Amino acid sequence: MKVLAALSGGVDSAVAAALAQEAGHDVTAVHMALSANPASCRIGNRGCCSAEDAVDAARAAEIMGIPFYVWDLAEEFEETVIDDFLSEYSVGHTPNPCVRCNEFVKFRELADRARALGFDAVCTGHYAKRIDGAGGPELHRAEHFEKDQSYVLAVMGNEELSRVLLPLGDAPTKDWVRQQAEERGLGVSNKPDSYDICFIPDGDTQGFLRSRLGEKPGEIVDVEGNVVGEHSGYYQFTIGQRKGLNLGRPAPDGQPRYVVETKPDTNQVVVGAASLLSVDIIDGSDVVWLVDPRDIGEENLGVQMRAHGATSPVASWEVTAQGLRVHLDEAARGIAAGQSLVLYRGTQVVAQATICSTGKTRAAERVN
Repeated sequence: MKVLAALSGGVDSAVAAALAQEAGHDVTAVHMALSANPASCRIGNRGCCSAEDAVDAARAAEIMGIPFYVWDLAEEFEETVIDDFLSEYSVGHTPNPCVRCNEFVKFRELADRARALGFDAVCTGHYAKRIDGAGGPELHRAEHFEKDQSYVLAVMGNEELSRVLLPLGDAPTKDWVRQQAEERGLGVSNKPDSYDICFIPDGDTQGFLRSRLGEKPGEIVDVEGNVVGEHSGYYQFTIGQRKGLNLGRPAPDGQPRYVVETKPDTNQVVVGAASLLSVDIIDGSDVVWLVDPRDIGEENLGVQMRAHGATSPVASWEVTAQGLRVHLDEAARGIAAGQSLVLYRGTQVVAQATICSTGKTRAAERVN
């Protein structure tokens, strides 16, 4: 097959491209430049998309002897990822920009351009498995569970999944991947992993939001409406947050207080006891079905609601007018609107949605 391999400049994508080439595919490499100012997009092992990354990607392609191109997608990235990130925070949500990037840039934009240029598939260094089942391609968790990225890939859906290669799905460890890079002389075997949000390389999300949305001083109130503190912008807080509240006095019962709600319309942050964070009903919208809902069933289902969160057992689920409702077997805490909900059947991804609201049954109310 003619394959377009996305080279980020890191070790994972370089090894994935090499494995695709060694599997007999005709591989061409492309580096997606996502920043208008690449010189500022890496601080140590934080961030990505730097000028250094482009050079490393070009060097790896040269070593493999495959064609290499750079695509400037900074404008598309700004419009579909950064603007959405700011918009979601401005309405009190907590978005996951990696999900958005994978949906609109790393797969949709990449895949659209690849098809237009006559490529049969795209190849990336994500840790996830594509398994060709009887009913078509299936998306599964990676063998290396700690690195699994199926959560952020679920949004691609079946159409894009049918045209993607994920050579690292069976990689046993990250050390194994580094060893493959070293054996092939790709020059990135010791390059550190990037962490956090790529367009906020210093990790200061609150500072980034203040710089883009401006300061909006307001009140921090308890659930009875009593003012207990002040803030410089409700959008700097997310559900379940405890640090950074800077409250002047403790709660009457002496227990820690957490953010339980943000109110953009009144510019208030509401704090309360940890027990108020417990929910066992999750509603999702904009559902992406990777398995026909009539074929999912009720057995062996779990749901992941954070990028690095554990999978929670599902008691039941249903299709709703809004999209998808999941009833958890046990209550979970700190689930924020805007995050991605991914429904699994064992290791297989069966659906993805954006969390739009949460609720609790009487049983969840009793969880402390």
